[in-house]
Amino acid sequence: MNITLITVGKIKEKYLKLAIDEYSKRLTRYCKLNIVELADEKTPDNASEKEEIAIKEKEGEQILKHIKDNMYVIALDLKGKQITSEELATMIDDLGVRGNSNIAFVIGGSLGIAESVLKRANYKLCFSKMTFPHQLFRVMLLEQIYRAYRINSGEPYHK
Repeated sequence: MNITLITVGKIKEKYLKLAIDEYSKRLTRYCKLNIVELADEKTPDNASEKEEIAIKEKEGEQILKHIKDNMYVIALDLKGKQITSEELATMIDDLGVRGNSNIAFVIGGSLGIAESVLKRANYKLCFSKMTFPHQLFRVMLLEQIYRAYRINSGEPYHK
């Protein structure tokens, strides 16, 4: 199974980089992980709605360049469906069984994900109605992917 994280924004904090590295290392026994880190567009203070849409679309163009035709795309979106860790594990397992061995998770920038990317997505996933910094969210997503593989392997993992 190939898992790709396509993310907007750079990780600057050392403690987050260490956590990402740790989960990336743990995942090597379950899947091939690729993290694509894209630069975020600068948002001016008091940006208009039109400016924000243009910024998201510019980021979206960069995201779409990294999505291959054979990828099953899961966009992280506040309007997406909330599921449990067990349901995520089942989804990942089912995708593999059905021959979808290339899964891409997309984390947008601070303004969210462009409509063009949401249209390409096969599934829209919401972790919570709360807002999280996308740098921290990357760690949370990797942890949930790791948890999913542990669940699917019947290995212990705290609930």
